[in-house]
Amino acid sequence: MPKPLWAPWRLEYVTHADELPGCFLCAEAAGEVDESLVVHRGRTAFVLMNKFPYSSGHLLVAPFAHTGELEDLGDEEALELHNLGVQGIAALRATYAPAGFNLGWNLGRIAGAGLVDHVHLHVVPRWAGDTSFMPVLADVKVQPEHLLATRDRLRAAWPSREG
Repeated sequence: MPKPLWAPWRLEYVTHADELPGCFLCAEAAGEVDESLVVHRGRTAFVLMNKFPYSSGHLLVAPFAHTGELEDLGDEEALELHNLGVQGIAALRATYAPAGFNLGWNLGRIAGAGLVDHVHLHVVPRWAGDTSFMPVLADVKVQPEHLLATRDRLRAAWPSREG
């Protein structure tokens, strides 16, 4: 029988996600957030740091449009989401030199979406020995850099091409 792996650092998000007023992605998109985690803004989509990252540099790429359905996005939005994900990978490579990446869409609560009403792509940098996102010892998750410092470094490294 597999041993359970506990991730208590996610408890803050899991227990309070439904209590948040409105959509945090829409608030970030509108510039209504103090200490915004936005790294880059495109024409139809934007990139921000994940407030509850699986690893340092964990990015979210989201459309400005508030929709929970990927198929509701137009071709321009879908292409820009893809391009911003690629640019995020380039910025992360230039800044942190990860060994690999996980990219993923969690569409629907049953698929793991914590926010079901606003689609977003996860771009998660990976390093050898990073325990596949999960802390396995005690209740400790080490992030070696503050989110706002990571945001600033990624903003500075963002590729100059248009998304």
